Amino acid sequence: MEKISFEDQKVYNLLSSGNTVGLFQLESSGMKDALTNMKPNRLEDIIALVALYRPGPMSNIPIYNDCKHGKREPDYLHPKLEEILKPTYGVIIYQEQVMQIAQTLSGFSAGEADILRRAMGKKKRSELEKQKQRFIDGAYKNGISKDIAAGIFLKIEPFAEYGFNKSHAAAYAVIAYQTAFLKTYYPHEFFAASMSMEISNQNKLGEFYEELKRLKINVIRPNINTCFANFSSNGKDFLYALGAIKNVGYEAISNVVKERIKNGKFKNISDFIKRINPKNINKLQLEGLVKAGAFDEINNNRQALFNSIPNIILKSKINFENKMDSQINLFDDEFESNDDFLEDIDDWKIDHRLSKEFETLGFFISDHPLNQYKMIFNQYNIVNYDRFESDKNLLSSNIACTILKVQEKKTQKGNSYAIVKLSDLNNVFEVFIFSEIFESNREKLVDGNSIMITLIKNYIDDSKTQRKISVKKIVTFKEILNQNFEELKLKINNIEDLNKLGNLSIIDGKTKIKFQISDDDNNYTFVLNDKRKIDNNLINELKIRENIIID
Repeated sequence: MEKISFEDQKVYNLLSSGNTVGLFQLESSGMKDALTNMKPNRLEDIIALVALYRPGPMSNIPIYNDCKHGKREPDYLHPKLEEILKPTYGVIIYQEQVMQIAQTLSGFSAGEADILRRAMGKKKRSELEKQKQRFIDGAYKNGISKDIAAGIFLKIEPFAEYGFNKSHAAAYAVIAYQTAFLKTYYPHEFFAASMSMEISNQNKLGEFYEELKRLKINVIRPNINTCFANFSSNGKDFLYALGAIKNVGYEAISNVVKERIKNGKFKNISDFIKRINPKNINKLQLEGLVKAGAFDEINNNRQALFNSIPNIILKSKINFENKMDSQINLFDDEFESNDDFLEDIDDWKIDHRLSKEFETLGFFISDHPLNQYKMIFNQYNIVNYDRFESDKNLLSSNIACTILKVQEKKTQKGNSYAIVKLSDLNNVFEVFIFSEIFESNREKLVDGNSIMITLIKNYIDDSKTQRKISVKKIVTFKEILNQNFEELKLKINNIEDLNKLGNLSIIDGKTKIKFQISDDDNNYTFVLNDKRKIDNNLINELKIRENIIID
């Protein structure tokens, strides 16, 4: 790392893109915006940004950017200060610059300049007045009028109050650049290390996982026969950490992995029980592994495994005791492939399966809950959040999303509002939900729920650069699927399609049903005398299972 170039354009391209997840000091949304506007192409830019991105000085970021890109001329305050302020385009950023200005204009020594800096920072009025007079008098001796000197002092005084130490900012910027370098050239290793450091922080891991998807890095989801306790990479694929699963102890799962490495993959659940010490597989650990899908390769019926955990623990203890007593092992070679102690039950349905996965990982990894609703996206004109946010002509849109986290907060008047973290099929984003909408939809805003939100975009002015996005309506997909239709038209091409409808149990309801039947060049329309109950669940069944065209 000591030998990398700090002039690598690929690294600056990454920084300029704002895709800074995992980068030291540069991860916040505000910092991402600052980077995309700045388009840094030298380390000095990163040093300046680290120093500027704090309350107060951050108002100077647009000035720095505009001067950098030639949109405005830098103001150096005085010709003698150009050399000092040229690296920062006339913006006073560092404490060292304030000291240099005092030395250059007023003949301060290094020690006197530091006293001036401290006086400005501490806002001691009596000391400040004393230093101000010293500054003006020194500048006057150097041929600068007292009025100009006083004006310069008034301009540098605010900067000194929040001026950042450049050596400190430089150290931060170097580390930020180094992490950007690693992410650019060694993304697998970079994320393996970064995620292993955050192994118990599921919110952060979810953010990293979304970034891995964006980078199109193939992630091997939790697998007892492939993955390790920490996050790792085999050079081609990224292996999810078993130790990152909720309630799965790091030391215990490390022992399980050691057994697999030593004696080979686990053939089935019985083989797993036979080889693992009971102290490494308690109830909570097994539940976490099952819900995360870690056993899918050897038995993909998660509900059967989950319900059988008491039997698995009992079998493990009996096996271990028999080994200790040197008795005949109940799990002989013939029994190795026999998992008859597992409950005979159907697996969880997809939404329940993903809900359990979400519980133990903090996000969805094997699939996304929204995929089961994609067939009705066009019906409700659903777009992804990125498109809605970036398209200035879209003032209102429906967004399909799954709730990741709800943060309830209180206004000064005591009213509840929420900041909700959501995931669509492309990205993770946050929305602000005002009190009225939040209170009327509180029961819908539950982690793991899939909902459709209607967003509206309000522009503050005609420039369409400043906007506020707010939530107008919230409806769950369960409500959408159960919604009845006033009229349904089915296109029937042959008698076989008509017969398929007879296999469906359609009860009385409020939907008028029309059949459009084609015969050569003629189209005939028939209407059922009695209305039926038709909702999106049935429509999806007709489309998917029966392949019937619905108008």
